[in-house]
Parts: sequence; C-alpha cells; structure tokens
Amino acid sequence: MDHMSALDASFLYIENEVNHMHIAVVAIFEGPAPHGDEIEEMIASKLPLVPRYRQKVRFVPFDFGRPVWVDDEHFNLRFHVRHTGLPSPGTDEQLRTLVGRVMSQQLDRAKPLWEVWVVEGLEGDRWAMLSKTHHCMVDGVSGSDLLSLLLDSEKDAEHPIRDGWRPEARPTGAQLLGASLADGLKMPGEVVRNFRSALAAPGRVLHQLADAVDGFATFREFSESPTETSLNGPIGPHRRWCWASSSLAEILKIRSAHGGTVNDVVLSVITQGFRNLLLARGEPVDGMCVRSLVPVSIRREDEHGTLNNRVAAMFADLPVGIADPIERLLAVRTEMEDLKEHHQSAATETLGSISDMTPTALLALGARIFAGVEQHSVQTVTTNVPGPRQTLYAAGCRMLHAYPYVPLSGSVRIGVAIFSYAGHLTFGVTGDFETAADIDILSKGIEAGVEDLLATA
Repeated sequence: MDHMSALDASFLYIENEVNHMHIAVVAIFEGPAPHGDEIEEMIASKLPLVPRYRQKVRFVPFDFGRPVWVDDEHFNLRFHVRHTGLPSPGTDEQLRTLVGRVMSQQLDRAKPLWEVWVVEGLEGDRWAMLSKTHHCMVDGVSGSDLLSLLLDSEKDAEHPIRDGWRPEARPTGAQLLGASLADGLKMPGEVVRNFRSALAAPGRVLHQLADAVDGFATFREFSESPTETSLNGPIGPHRRWCWASSSLAEILKIRSAHGGTVNDVVLSVITQGFRNLLLARGEPVDGMCVRSLVPVSIRREDEHGTLNNRVAAMFADLPVGIADPIERLLAVRTEMEDLKEHHQSAATETLGSISDMTPTALLALGARIFAGVEQHSVQTVTTNVPGPRQTLYAAGCRMLHAYPYVPLSGSVRIGVAIFSYAGHLTFGVTGDFETAADIDILSKGIEAGVEDLLATA
C-alpha cells in the first residue's frame, strides 16, 4: 500500500459538491478518428508503465493515516475510456461546451481516478481526446509526463499487451490501520536522518532556512487584500471552458525585445485578459492588481515520470490597472523578480514539508474548512506547464494542439492554465458556469495582449 503525501491528500479533502479537483488536457488530432478499440489497445499497452491507472483510493478508518493507493480488484479499462461525438460537423465551440459539461462531473471514487474521452465529429476532419485525472494523482508537470507516456512518439507505433497483471488482495480496515501505524513510526527515523544530514551540511541548511524566513516575510501583504471584484465569490458545481492560442516563437520574440522570461510575457498577456474582462463588466481597474496563485514546480529531474504533486507556490499581483502593454510587462517582470529574490516559493515548500507531519485528521479538517471559507486574498490561479516538445500520435493520428484545464476551488471563479506543445502555446480558461459566462472576453484579451506586444517588438 502506497500512502499519499499530505499535498496529494489535500486535493481529496478539499473536494466537495462544488470543488471538483481534477485537471485535464484536451488534445486535438488530425483525422479520421480511430476505429473500434484502437485507443483502448494503445492505453492497455501502456498500463504496465502507469500503475496508478489500475489503483484506487482507500481511506484509513477514522483518518488515522493518509489515504493509500490500492489495486482495483474490479479494474475494467472500458469503464475509463469513453466514446462520444459531436453533431457533425462539430465546431470548436461545441467541443468547449462538451468539455465544460464533462469537467462538471466528479470522478467516481470507487474506481481509479481518471477518464479518457474520445470525441468524434470535429469539423475539419479532426477529433479530440480529453484526458481527465484527479489532482491527487498528478500535478501539471506529472500530468504532462503522463500524456507523453500514454501517447506514441511514432506514427506507426505498435501496441502489444505486455503484462499479465493481477490485483493484490483488497486490504481490510485493520490492515489499513496497521500500515498507517507502520508509516507513522517511520517519521522519527526520518527526522533523525534529516537532523544528521543537517549536521553534515550546516551551511546549506542555514541558507535554506534563511530563504524560507525571507519568503514568509512576503506573506504579510496578505493582510492587505486586493480590491474586491467579481472574480471572487461563491461558485456552483458547473463549469465553462474556453481557450486562447499563441506560439512559442511569438513569445520568444517578445521576450527578446523586452527582456525577462517566457513566464513574465505569459503573465503579462493574461493580465491584459483580466483587464479587458473587468472593464467589460464595468468594474474600475485604475491602480488595481489581480492577485494570482502561481504554482511552481519543485520536481527534481529524477522525479519526472512519478505521478504525484511536487509544487510550491508564489502569489503574484497582476497589474490590471496599467494600460500600456510594455509598461505592464515591465511591472510583471519586476514583480516576479522580487518574489524570486525573496524566495516566496521556498516558504510554501517549507509549509508543505510541515504539513507532512500534521496528523491526518487535522489535515482533513483544515482542508475541508478551507474549501468552505470565502476569501478575497487570491483572485485567480495561473499555472504554466511545459509540455512535450516532440510531436505525439494516437492510433496513428498526429496531435495538432493540446489545451489545458485547471480546476476551481473555494471562492476563485476563474483560473488559467498554460501549456506548451511542439512550438505551440495554449491557454485554457476555466470559469464558474453561473458567475463567469463571459470568459471568452478574457481569452480574446490574452490573444490581443500577444498581438499588442508583438507590434512593439
């Protein structure tokens, strides 16, 4: 039995009737759509490489320990791979509506927490594949690794079934309690090992501690919440979803002209999207910022391919009050440099390490309380995930584009995910169905932001 980390488990505990904690990638392929069981055969051939796909979650009685992954003794691939279609010729808008509906439904916790939807009938002789996975299993980077693993790197790849998998016996409640007790007993030994490691390299430890303390100091700004806007408030169970597109070449041209990083440029054009949205809603923007949670991967190179969450976070103020695109980009660049200089992500990484030592019952209670509290300190989430650089295929069909989906939780009504693939850069915008019916204004504002900065480059 494999116990979850505190961060992985928190995505389960936060989930309720309105907080659906699954992420997704919507991939568009050139046609014709595959026939029969071709997608099932492709995924079946990769199952030995993805043990989590045949495991489900078991909760330890009385929250005595963190949830564990156990084999699903009734695993059936056809339950997870689903086929649907659009009325031909299906438009991109119809596809986006379908994705919003699929993502409004929670995954079945009695089964492994993933689904793949094959969508036929897309205009232009195309078809789509929606890969939906619970956040307790993957973060953005490991989700990208998973996509590369499931698909093929060659057009004519073969898919032999390579294993005779048999599930382990279902553990009893007593076995779950015993495994959790044994896992808890490891903690003192890990503390001693970490202490010995600290004694062996005191300079490194002091440097890490100083970084964390410096990062914690930046959290005082949270006492000064940004101006309240319609971006925060209660959300419902249903979702809208749309996308925007660019290319890495365009973003690199802007960066070359104005300096900074690719992420600075990306956040700047997203800022224009939020500016356009708030102005269209008749809300003031002068002197305003939209505060965004920006996940930061702390995954080491040797951790790629491991399905879990390895992220810290920064909290960036997006200057929607600045109208000039170059001035706005400079402000974003300065903000991000300041956050990095003060090591804010190191502070959130430290908090994550502390949470691993928190009793599971308290962790679960805290997460559930957080999910129901309305807050205005953070107004959106913007997550940037580097995707595969090489061309991928499914059943011999070339993947043309890939669009990401980020979940909503708490009182955040809109989130933006960014994904790169084979020279393309795409933005997936998730909105609450009832309170964010106009997210297309944000997505068009992102594309306009790219065009405005290109004009200056």
